[in-house]
Amino acid sequence: MKTVILAGGKGLRIFEETKIKPKPMIKIAGLTLLEHIMNIYKSYGHDDFIICGGYKYKYIQDYFKNNKKYKSIKIINTGLNTETGGRVYNIKKHLINEENFFLTYGDGLSDININNLLKYHKQNNKIATVSVVKKSMNFGVIKFSSKKLVQNFKEKPKDQFINGGFFVFSNEIFDYLAKNKSLEYYTMPKLVKSKKLIAYKHSKFWQCLDNSKDKKILESYFRNKNGKNKF
Repeated sequence: MKTVILAGGKGLRIFEETKIKPKPMIKIAGLTLLEHIMNIYKSYGHDDFIICGGYKYKYIQDYFKNNKKYKSIKIINTGLNTETGGRVYNIKKHLINEENFFLTYGDGLSDININNLLKYHKQNNKIATVSVVKKSMNFGVIKFSSKKLVQNFKEKPKDQFINGGFFVFSNEIFDYLAKNKSLEYYTMPKLVKSKKLIAYKHSKFWQCLDNSKDKKILESYFRNKNGKNKF
């Protein structure tokens, strides 16, 4: 079963690193984010990867050109400014024979059980399964009416479920993708409307790398694990 990793974005919020490399190639505890992510899947027996590159994709190609660690890695240039859903759309020919495939972002790490996720997807018989994680918001949330009357106010609310990546898609997902449309703002709303998207709750470790603060959190996580690669 193939695993697709989205690794084409520009990562402008951590430009001190991404001015020379794609964000998924930032190193945490001696390994790139991509290696950490692939090791998560590999630990559950999934070792066939398609990396959707874009920004500085040749950096990824050069890094993995002599790969002997993983069964298969295809690094495909899916365009510099392509939206997330468009990147998946652009690799359709590599997935046409797959009944299901994994997909995740190239900047999020987790201790998620990949095989339990796959089992859940198959049991629920939906087109798409998204892993949802709890995360405190950085800002207060205000809900208001059409007349701007405040109806609800939460100061930095906790336990909000957010998209944590680590998707499973059936091949029917290609009916919901378009050439340069967003996975999050185009495809997923269409799936919701069709009642074909289900959430898999993950309550343990999850952390994305969006900025230098996030990098410190991830480095601290690995330090607290005695420098061992947990995934």
